[in-house]
This record gives sequence, C-alpha cells and structure tokens, in this order.
Amino acid sequence: MSDLQAFTLDYQHVNYERSLVVHADCFEWMGRIAKGSIQAIVTDPPYGVKEYNFDQIEKRANGNGGIWRIPPAFDGSHRAPLPRFTALNPKERETLRRFFVEWASLAVRVLAPGGHVFIASNAFLSQLVFSALVEGGLEFRGELIRLVRTFRGGDRPKNAESDFPEVCSLPRSCYEPWGILRKPLPAEMTVSDCLRTHGTGALRRTNVDQPFNDVILSERTPRRERDIADHPSLKPQSFLRQVVRAALPLGDGIILDPFMGSGSTVAATATLGLQCIGVERYADYYDLSKQAIPKLSGLVLDTEKRQLPLLDLFEA
Repeated sequence: MSDLQAFTLDYQHVNYERSLVVHADCFEWMGRIAKGSIQAIVTDPPYGVKEYNFDQIEKRANGNGGIWRIPPAFDGSHRAPLPRFTALNPKERETLRRFFVEWASLAVRVLAPGGHVFIASNAFLSQLVFSALVEGGLEFRGELIRLVRTFRGGDRPKNAESDFPEVCSLPRSCYEPWGILRKPLPAEMTVSDCLRTHGTGALRRTNVDQPFNDVILSERTPRRERDIADHPSLKPQSFLRQVVRAALPLGDGIILDPFMGSGSTVAATATLGLQCIGVERYADYYDLSKQAIPKLSGLVLDTEKRQLPLLDLFEA
C-alpha cells in the first residue's frame, strides 16, 4: 500500500487490500492530491443540492421524507426511498449545475490525460449534469445505459391520484444513464500514444473478440447486498464489476470513487484485483464501508458460479 500513502494526506483512512478509503470531502481532497495521479473515476454522485445534506439524511431515517420520497409497501415489497429531483426549483437546478462544473474541473485536475469518467445519473437530470461536466472541462464520449426496471417515475399526480387515475407525471424508468466522459488527450496525441504514455485514453474490451458495450442488462441490487450495505443508491456488484474493469484499458492504474457511499465501487475493484481509492465525507457511510467492502468483494455472483460469459444483448 506504500504507493497509495501519498493520497492519505492528513485524513482518517483505512487500507483494504490494494485499495484505500478516505474520510474527507472530495472537493477538498481532490484539490490537494497530485495532478494527473488518477487513471479513471467511477462514481454515483449525490446531486449536490440537498438529498445528502445531514438534515435530509436524518429526515429519511426517521421516515419524514424531506426531499426523499418514502413510498408505501406495494404487494409486500418495501420500496427504497428515492430523491424527488422533480421537486428542484430553478435556483436549486442552477446550484446543481455549478456543483458539477466545479467537480469536473477537479476531475480534470486529478485525472491523467485520457482518463475516463463513468458517472451515474437519471433520465430526468442527465442532460443538465452531462453538459455541466463538459463545461467543467471533460470531453463527452457517450452514455452507458444500465437496463434496469426501477420504481422511479410512473406515479399519478401527487395528492390527486383518484382524480387522474389514468395519468402518470413521468414514465416509469426502465434504464439508468451513466455518462462516459474523458479528460481530453494532449494536442496531437493519438489514443495509442496515450495508452503507451499514460495507460489511458480508451476502454478495456470485454474480451479480445468482444468490445465493451454501452448497454448492460442489469438487475436491481439484490437483497443480500443491501443487507450488507444499507445505502439508498447501492448499485449491484454484477454491474459495477463490469464497469470498473472497462475503466482501465490496460488493467492497471488507480480508480477513484469520490462519492464512495458504503464502498461498493471499492469492493468491485477488489474482486478484480484492481486499485481503488474511495472518498466519503459522511461519517456513517465511511464507517459502514469498513465492514461492507470485504463482504461485498467476497460475494460469488450467480454468473460466476455457472461460469457463464457476460450476457450479450446483440449479435456481433
């Protein structure tokens, strides 16, 4: 772990195999580490307005909601709380834009040239988020579509459900868009030059014969994973392990998750023997990650048990 010690600075931290988790605000931390020292970023951020402010987390925990929609049980299934981004007013949307412009400028600072960013979003806000990231200096390279049926959207108008029984305010979400962005290559540097010089600039193929696809058929996060890591935005290991593998084209380098949460990205990299730094400012989630990372990384997925290849959605 000596090669990651420079990233600890004066913050509370824990080492896990080839990875490091740091208790810090990522804006401050990313402004202090060495420039160009990170090869990729894979993250599911808060949306910078208020859903992960401490008072809103407390409201969610107490079942009071706040910006979090606390849905009722349905057919015996208890839905997880979801942030109500449709409730954002113009001032809050501008705050969101500034948040991601500033964060993108820090991502450009810490990434090696050609380093990729995979960042989770949602259909309602992705156009705002991705444009802000480009404004901050990143190069838009496309979207990764996680095909998954969620409980977001599809609701009847609030407090008027019986008045408009055949109406939904938004379509039910069946996909999750992840932005794929990149720190621009230096002038006149080709992708092959960047790969040779920095180990970045491209994505890792699924295998020699199969490129990495921009659509992944996913699942909702399984109960056994949610029992390990009680975080409202937890992504399944079956999905994250594919993404972190693709993020390092040569299988070498450091992946950063600056909004680590309970450490699911760190766990996915650990399973594959990759290096990762997770940064989390909220103390409860940082503490949770200490137990969650080794348990999540140790999970054997059903596809691995059957030794089946990853699902191909289309013929080559």
